[in-house]
Amino acid sequence: MGRVTTSTADLWHHYGRARAASDRAVPATFYWNWGQDAGPGAEVLSDLTGRCVGDLGAGAARHAAHLAVQHQPARVIAVDASPAQYAIATDLYGYLAPRLRIVHCDVVSHLSAMRGTYDVLYSVFGAVDFADPRELLPAAAAALRPGGRLVFATLAHYLSGSHAQPDVVAAEVSTKTPDGEAATMRRWVLQEHVWTKLLDDAGFTRITIDVLPATAEGPRTADTLLVRANRPS
Repeated sequence: MGRVTTSTADLWHHYGRARAASDRAVPATFYWNWGQDAGPGAEVLSDLTGRCVGDLGAGAARHAAHLAVQHQPARVIAVDASPAQYAIATDLYGYLAPRLRIVHCDVVSHLSAMRGTYDVLYSVFGAVDFADPRELLPAAAAALRPGGRLVFATLAHYLSGSHAQPDVVAAEVSTKTPDGEAATMRRWVLQEHVWTKLLDDAGFTRITIDVLPATAEGPRTADTLLVRANRPS
């Protein structure tokens, strides 16, 4: 999903494949929290009518499809670096073109080529988690029009319960190659003040961070940081 990995293999090959085989509907809801079952919805993005919106690390493009159908944007561009995720998204929601455009591209490269294009950019545990923020956030700022908004949901702490990083440090997380071999990829799980400084350094203003508590207890549950920032007008 626009993500940095340790090999050239598509480490998102297996992600969401089982769901895609049985659930082809455009989602009726849009949530930011890790459990995808509570909290604020698409209203966090503000009025999208007639706007150009980008989903960074869109995966199967379920969030992007919801926005395209329910919120009347001029266009939603769903960007993902994974060939497998691009194929799944195209199969599920390609019929929503031209309002929904599904793009197979590294997210930082895409943003760098789209300067001043977007009114709104967002990521729901997507590329902001898996691309180096020192590269992605400045590219996002440049791709936004003056006054544009970036919103993203990211883990408030590791799924193990360990604290988020106090510095810009990525963790190696386990995954599998398409043929099932063990592999790792990098994920940035950072404390609030680290995100604030990164956004400030990238030129964003009006930075706010809210914590969305986990809605269940148990292994692999997590609180969510909901981060909002604007490019100056």
